[in-house]
Amino acid sequence: MKLIVNLLVSVALVVCSSLAVAEIVTPSVLVKNTANEVLEIIKNDKDIQAGDMHKITALAEDKVLPHFDFVHMSRLVLGKDWSPASKEQQGLFISEFRTLLIRTYASALAKYRNQTIEYKPLREQSGDTDVTVKTLILQPGGEPLPLNYKLDKAGEEWKVYDLEIGGVSLVNSYRGQFSTEIRKSGMDGLIQKLADKNK
Repeated sequence: MKLIVNLLVSVALVVCSSLAVAEIVTPSVLVKNTANEVLEIIKNDKDIQAGDMHKITALAEDKVLPHFDFVHMSRLVLGKDWSPASKEQQGLFISEFRTLLIRTYASALAKYRNQTIEYKPLREQSGDTDVTVKTLILQPGGEPLPLNYKLDKAGEEWKVYDLEIGGVSLVNSYRGQFSTEIRKSGMDGLIQKLADKNK
C-alpha cells in the first residue's frame, strides 16, 4: 500500500489539466502541459499549501482524473474477474475505484514539497495508439523517482490507463489486492469494502 501511495504522490504532480477536447495534443505534450499547470496551481494557492483537503480534492477531481480512462483501468485491475461481473457490479466498481483514486490523489497532492520533473524523449511513431511517457521526479535531498505513464488513444484524446514506478504497475498492485478480496468475499464484497473505505 505504501508503494501505491508513493506512486500517487508522484502521479498527482504530473497528470492534471483541463485542455480543450477539440485540441489534438500528443501524449508528451499532454504530460508536460498538465504538470506545469498543477505545479503552478499548488505553488500559488496558499489554502492548498496549508492542507485544505476540500480544495485539494476539488483539484484532483477537476484537473487530474479527467485524463484517466477508468473503464480501461477497471478492466485491467479486475483482470479475469471483470467479465463474470454483472453490468451493475462493473458500474459500481468503476464508481468506487474512481472515488478511491480521487481520495488518494488528494492525499498525494497535499504532500507536494517542491519536486520537479524531468521528461525523457518519447519514441512515438505516427499512428501509434498506445505509448509510454517516461519521467523522473526529482526530489530535494532524495533519489530521483522514475515514473512512466501508459496512455492509449480513444478518438482524438489520449488517456492514462496505467502508471509504473520503479517498474511496478499501479494496475498490477491493485489487481493483487482486489483479486484476494474477490476470492474471499466475492465481487459484491470488494465493492462494499471500497464503499466503506471511501466513506
